[in-house]
Amino acid sequence: MSLRLVIMGVAGCGKSTVGAALSEQLDIPYQDGDDLHSAEAVRKMSSGTPLADDDRWPWLDRIAETLRNEAPLIIGCSALRRAYRDRIRAGAGGDVTFVHLAGDRDLIASRMASRAGHYMPLSLLDSQFATLERPGSDEAIEVAIEQPMEAIVGQVLSTLGGSRND
Repeated sequence: MSLRLVIMGVAGCGKSTVGAALSEQLDIPYQDGDDLHSAEAVRKMSSGTPLADDDRWPWLDRIAETLRNEAPLIIGCSALRRAYRDRIRAGAGGDVTFVHLAGDRDLIASRMASRAGHYMPLSLLDSQFATLERPGSDEAIEVAIEQPMEAIVGQVLSTLGGSRND
């Protein structure tokens, strides 16, 4: 069975950084789900307009399709609501493991304020937190982002229990 791993959480929580680190440890590819957004969705977010569900459904379908066609794969995707995670699971063609990178708003805001070259403005962080339906333990591995990267990656690997790229 091919591993399908979604690194999820609000903007600025570290999805790309954690995904890349896990990719290296597990020796399977990482894809940034932001690259699967439509040009219109990127324009909306860049202008400070939060996406509506109608903007997200096609994107979530592309996330699921990518997991289905390219597994084993790690993909970064906010997956903020249970309905979004259900949509990904339904279309992914196999089991999907979600890793929720959880942190408080102030920490994430400080990280967002210091990053350059990303289209998601800090002004959308509150809408991300308002949309977030925190997954339960039945739905995701939750990892606190306040700890060092090595600890975050170690916790995910430990919880996965040695899942590899097969």
